Amino acid sequence: MTPHDDLPAPVTRTPRRRRRMTDAIVVGGGMVGAAAALALAHAGMDVVLVEAREPRPWHPEDEVDLRVVALAPSSAALLDELGLWQTIRTTRAHAYTRMHVWDAESGAALDFDSADVQGDSLGWIVENRLLQHQLWQKAQVAGVRCLCPAKVSAFENADDHVHVSLEDGTGLDAKVLIAADGATSPLRKLAGIATRGHAYEQRAVVAHVATERSHEDTAWQRFLPGGPIALLPLADGRSSVVWTLPEADAQHVLSMDDSAFCEALGVASDFRLGRVIAPTPRAAFPLKLQLASDYRAGRLVLLGDAAHVVHPLAGQGVNLGLRDVAELRDVLRSAHDAGRDVGTDHVLQRYARRRRSADTLDGRAFDALQRMFIWRAPAMASVRSLGMTTMDRFGPMKKWLMQHAAGI
Repeated sequence: MTPHDDLPAPVTRTPRRRRRMTDAIVVGGGMVGAAAALALAHAGMDVVLVEAREPRPWHPEDEVDLRVVALAPSSAALLDELGLWQTIRTTRAHAYTRMHVWDAESGAALDFDSADVQGDSLGWIVENRLLQHQLWQKAQVAGVRCLCPAKVSAFENADDHVHVSLEDGTGLDAKVLIAADGATSPLRKLAGIATRGHAYEQRAVVAHVATERSHEDTAWQRFLPGGPIALLPLADGRSSVVWTLPEADAQHVLSMDDSAFCEALGVASDFRLGRVIAPTPRAAFPLKLQLASDYRAGRLVLLGDAAHVVHPLAGQGVNLGLRDVAELRDVLRSAHDAGRDVGTDHVLQRYARRRRSADTLDGRAFDALQRMFIWRAPAMASVRSLGMTTMDRFGPMKKWLMQHAAGI
């Protein structure tokens, strides 16, 4: 027996593999989340996109999606930088060159024309599903690592990274975590970020309709006591309806047969496009104002609906989200190109401060407009009439408003 016979045999340990450190994890593969993942990949960053379910594919032979967005020139410019605007524009997007807004009670009106800002159009009507499909496909081609189906169960901020746990037990590490997971954002709740705002007790009823007269490449919007109604021009000659109504009225409109719905829609739109015919099935969604109290918590940042939900009367919801994307891309790219940590307080606070200020200002402005138009006191009708008439006649003010809506 040797002196070492009573010692335990040596144990061979396999070294723990260090988890791959990525630059950014984007949670939420909707339009804004997919755009953020693609934009950061284009900026040279390593990106992981986490999504609970893969977007439904879009096909040219599909019926036009009931949910459409009015993309501003700033959004088109971002999509062009990301290499997919030409495809979207020539697929089934439709440009509108004018917008006519009028008040049902006072009769006052505002007219906007792209020629006033020396542009080809004021914006483009694009199907939600088309836009999301193109962004999702392009993100994967650009090298974004897509984890789907997958859900985040927890995250933890560390000094130099953020650790993310998925429900299936997978662990991910990144320099920054981006919450683009919608209005009910589980990540925002995990971070303890509060929101403020209120429900409008209204629903937006959506449908597509044919009309007796051409939409004239014009977005038509009439403000009624119960909420605005918009007729947005589609590429196939029909119009997309977005009709904001109090809850009870919305339920009544949803229950109408097609003939009664067409008649009610014609009355609500003042028969501006003549008789309404051939409606699609209708859908409705509730409306609210919701603004996050902060856009960041450690290495987590919010963007899109996770950060702000606004009234759709100005059609700016997705445009605000894409402006969030552009700002975040610019801020992170600047730090990344300089070899700095993209998730530091200094870097992320710059994004959070700028976008929270801009989004809050716009959200409150839309809220004030909504309140102003549903207030039925005779004095308010006179104020609205004077204000709209003055703005329509005062070129510089109207031009500034168009430029702001365009993201210029």
